[in-house]
Order: sequence, then C-alpha cells, then structure tokens
Amino acid sequence: MPKNVIIPPGTTTPIAPFVPGTLADGVVYVSGTLPFDDNNNVVHVGDAAAQTRHVLEAIKKVIETAGGSMEDVTFNAIFLTDWSNYTAVNQVYADYFPGEKPARFCIQCGLVKPDALIEIASVAHIGKQGA
Repeated sequence: MPKNVIIPPGTTTPIAPFVPGTLADGVVYVSGTLPFDDNNNVVHVGDAAAQTRHVLEAIKKVIETAGGSMEDVTFNAIFLTDWSNYTAVNQVYADYFPGEKPARFCIQCGLVKPDALIEIASVAHIGKQGA
C-alpha cells in the first residue's frame, strides 16, 4: 500500500528521525507532537493549557495538509508529565473536539524535554484519496 509523507508548510526539522504525519489508505497517522517552536524549544513553559492548544494546532495543520479536519480524528494518545495538568488539558481538548469525541488514552510519563508538559499523537480517517 502506498503512503504519503505529510509535512505542513513551514515545518522545521524534527529533533529525531520522523515526519509530522503519514497518510496511508485514507488514514492519517500524526506523530507524537510536542509544544515546540520553530527551533524545537518548548513554548508556554509551565502552562499546560497553552501547551495543549499549541500541540492541537500543530496536529490540526498536519491533518488539514493531508486533506482532512479535526472532525476526522478517531484516536488520540495523550502523554502528560503530571496528573495535576489533566483538567487544564481536558478543557482545551474539549474546544477541539466539541461533538463526538475520538477514542483516546492518557498516561503520565516523562517527555523528551523537561519543560514539555504534554505530547499527543493522533489518528484521523479522512477517506481514500482519489476514490
């Protein structure tokens, strides 16, 4: 099955060997997305809500570049560094998924940069292209 790499315009080089997203058979797989600026520095240090919004905007760009929308998201994997941020994350998350919610899981763990409070990876079903 052919796959297409999805790189939104203006995307910088990631800190590891991966791409922002991959489209295969009508499904967009969005890599784990951290609250990074254009130089891979953490933004909104200490603010879980602002970091969540930044991450979801980056995910939205990947999905839209592939031809979909946030309504197409079917699954999210959420990684938090501290459960104390769970409420703030969910408040922002609800803004991006106001209707039917995608399936998801959420775990507490360490992330690649200590100031990052959240990372999200997503799956969106946008339909077969050209079908």
